[in-house]
Amino acid sequence: MVATLLHEIPLQGGDVTDGVVRVGDTVRRPAKPSTPAVHALLRHLEAAGFAGAPRVVGMDELGREILTYVPGSTGLKLLTATDEALAGVAGLLREFHDATAGFPLHAGGWEGGSNDDLSPEVIGHCDLTTDNVIFRDGSPRAMIDFDMARPTTRLFDIVTTLRHWAPIADPVDRHPLHRNVSVGARLRLFCDAYGVAARDRRRLLELSRLRFHRSYAAMHARAASGGGWARMWAGGAGQRIRRASAWLDAHEDDLRKHLV
Repeated sequence: MVATLLHEIPLQGGDVTDGVVRVGDTVRRPAKPSTPAVHALLRHLEAAGFAGAPRVVGMDELGREILTYVPGSTGLKLLTATDEALAGVAGLLREFHDATAGFPLHAGGWEGGSNDDLSPEVIGHCDLTTDNVIFRDGSPRAMIDFDMARPTTRLFDIVTTLRHWAPIADPVDRHPLHRNVSVGARLRLFCDAYGVAARDRRRLLELSRLRFHRSYAAMHARAASGGGWARMWAGGAGQRIRRASAWLDAHEDDLRKHLV
C-alpha cells in the first residue's frame, strides 16, 4: 500500500474509466475486477523487456492502482495521422503481442471474452484507440489503458486497432485528418508493417464485420450499467458501429483488392 499527499491532476481522454488522475510521476486509476490480471500482464511485459507499457507500482490508500506515468502525447494530430505513424503503431502492436508469449492464456480474471471464434493466441490490448497510444518525437512509444486487455487472436486485436487507425469507419464519423484517406492502402500498410500472414489478410474483413456485430451487442448491454458505457451509447456509439458496418459492406470489394 502506497500513501500520497501529492497534488492530483485529472487525466482526460478515456471514454469509460472515470477518476483517472496523475500524481507526480504516477497515474492512479480506480481498481476493477480485472486489475489483478492486468497487473500480472504488465509485470510479465516488464520482465520480457517490453518498454511500451506502464509499470505497476502498487495500490494506494484509496484502493486505486498505481502505474508509472508515461510521458508523451495522445490523440490524432498531423504527426500521428501519417502513414509513418500507422506503420509505427503496427510495429508496436507486433512487439506487444510477441512479448505476451508465455503468459498464461487461461488464468482468467479478464473483462470480456476473445470475440473471435478461433482459440486465443496472445493477450490482446483490445482497445488501441488513438487516445491509448503515447507518441514522442512523432513516433509511437507506448500503449496505455489495459482495462480491455484479454486473451484473443492476433488478428482480432489487429482488426480492433485498424477500426480506429485505418480507420474502418464511415467518413462522416472520421476525424477530419482521416476523412479522405485511402482506407484500403492503410490496411495494407499496417499489415505489411506488422507482418500479417496472407491467410489472415483474407480473413481480416470477415472478422471486422464480426467485431462490429459483437461490439454493438456488448456496448448495448454494458450501457445498462451506467457510467462511461452509458455516456458512449447515448453519444451515438451504436449508430457509429452500424454506419461503419454498412460502409464496410459497401466498400468490401475495393478493400479486399488491397489485401490480396
